Amino acid sequence: MRLHSLEVRQTALSLLRSGTKNAEVSRRLNVPVGTISHWKHIDRAKRGECPGAHVPECPRCDGSPLDSEAYAYALGLYLGDGHISHYSGHRVPTLQITCDDKWPGLMDHAEEAIRRLFPYNRVCRAKKVGYHDVKVYSKHLECLFPQHGPGKKHERRILLEDWQQEIVDAHPWEFVRGLIHSDGCRVTNWTVRNGKRYEYPRYFFTNKSDDIRKLCTDTLTKVGVRWTVLARGSDPFNVSIARKDSVALMDAHIGPKY
Repeated sequence: MRLHSLEVRQTALSLLRSGTKNAEVSRRLNVPVGTISHWKHIDRAKRGECPGAHVPECPRCDGSPLDSEAYAYALGLYLGDGHISHYSGHRVPTLQITCDDKWPGLMDHAEEAIRRLFPYNRVCRAKKVGYHDVKVYSKHLECLFPQHGPGKKHERRILLEDWQQEIVDAHPWEFVRGLIHSDGCRVTNWTVRNGKRYEYPRYFFTNKSDDIRKLCTDTLTKVGVRWTVLARGSDPFNVSIARKDSVALMDAHIGPKY
């Protein structure tokens, strides 16, 4: 990760205050335009030039407010299809939530949750083949998502900190919704009995991480949903919810993807 000197930053601010465009300052100083934009925003906020805005803060660092409902949902998304990246040349890490283009409503919901968590940061969508990454840049990402670390999630321990568990306990359905929206689904199964075909709905949550599956099943148990674990081959990666009363409970709070 490239760090810029105080002299470079002060030069950039002088150019910006004189009216030079962000892209031109970026070109002259060989600094990413996103970094220039961030410096400009912070400088304007400190000088009171952003009406109604203030310098972005962190609930974990300074106790500023945290939208706990949005956080519970975003945490579920992060544990499923999210990751934090440190791109070369960017001073600020990026949170990316991968959303399949088949579910535009889920993508909207994910973006809304991230905006509620980071109201003073720019949230965007990066188009890929068949999906979009909902992205936000913040130097406090690892404060809010301490599960970040090297390697794949299923190859390391994933444990919630006490403050995170308190939020999940307060908003269990939002957490479950985030998990299902990332690594889950609602399907219609069928079977044949006495020559007749019977169809019934079922929910699945599939994740290779034993720890993440346990977070899911522990929360399901707390909200009264009965579940079982099904093996794909010899790997017990699938959490299944098939009992009629539990499926009805899931339908009332989660429902099919959209």
